[in-house]
Amino acid sequence: MTLGELARRLECPVEGDAGIEIHRVAKIETAGPGDVTFLANPKYATALAATKASAVIASAAVTSAPCAILRSATPYLTFARAAQALSPELRLEPGVHPQAWVAAGASVDPTASVGPFAAIGAGARVGARTIVHPHAVIAADAVVGPDCVIHSHVSIRERCTLGARVVLQNGAVIGSDGYGFAQRPDGSHEKIPQTAPVVIEDDVEIGANTTIDRPAVGETRIKTGTKIDNLVQIAHGVVLGRHVLLAAQVGIAGSTIVGDHVTFGGQVGVGGHLSIGDRVTAVGQSGITNSVAADQFVSGYPAIPNNEWRRSSAVFRKLPEMRRQLKDLEARLRKIEETDN
Repeated sequence: MTLGELARRLECPVEGDAGIEIHRVAKIETAGPGDVTFLANPKYATALAATKASAVIASAAVTSAPCAILRSATPYLTFARAAQALSPELRLEPGVHPQAWVAAGASVDPTASVGPFAAIGAGARVGARTIVHPHAVIAADAVVGPDCVIHSHVSIRERCTLGARVVLQNGAVIGSDGYGFAQRPDGSHEKIPQTAPVVIEDDVEIGANTTIDRPAVGETRIKTGTKIDNLVQIAHGVVLGRHVLLAAQVGIAGSTIVGDHVTFGGQVGVGGHLSIGDRVTAVGQSGITNSVAADQFVSGYPAIPNNEWRRSSAVFRKLPEMRRQLKDLEARLRKIEETDN
């Protein structure tokens, strides 16, 4: 499309030749003719001067560029929308592939697409325009809403529910059994049946090989707009609030309640039966062992306010030297005490 067409879609004014053909989005350092890039971080300002892109998305703070400019108050968000506009939409033909299996009593909307070797169990429902890729499994009585994308090798277990516009990346498992066992008198363990559902609300995306467990009672719920990275473990009975961001390898133990707009960096671990308030941020590899009030920025293990952790980290590096100094002071004090005696 032309830059002018792209600008109209993005609702951004153009400075430069609106007739330039734009084919794709690209990094500012590697972009070439036909590419649109963006500048959101001032540290890349020097790269802009050398870019070969045909256009850049930039705020009013950028006074000049060697290419056309699309003006935006939020360049990174506008770049995301440009990427959507320029990405080819991959859609399967509506209908059920002859090599898919749909059980009697299942309901697949005529506008949905079900690929080969997908399996849909009895009583399951697949909504309008949803895409079910090959080898995905939607178990009995599961409900998948409209405009969802279910990638290959996803498993949606029985009685789980997905809202609208949910994306499940390859290998995600929704409704795997929660880790529940009761100890017998002899020390062995008896499994507690995990039969309650997982509920995924609208506009959620779940990464590859992420697992979200079902509980024995109640539900596990992922609320609207939450985005979950690859290799994340959400245990039974967890509730994730709206617009939560979880990076790779986060693990959240059972029955923990996470508020809205929470962000966990990679490999954050959260204990069970805790409450995490709205807008909490935890730095990667933090270990949260106690409930956290709203609007906190925490890090470390056990997780404490970030400023305290940073000061503590500075002390940790000096501990061997401080230990030697302490031993020296103890020796000198003993000498003084022996002299006085």
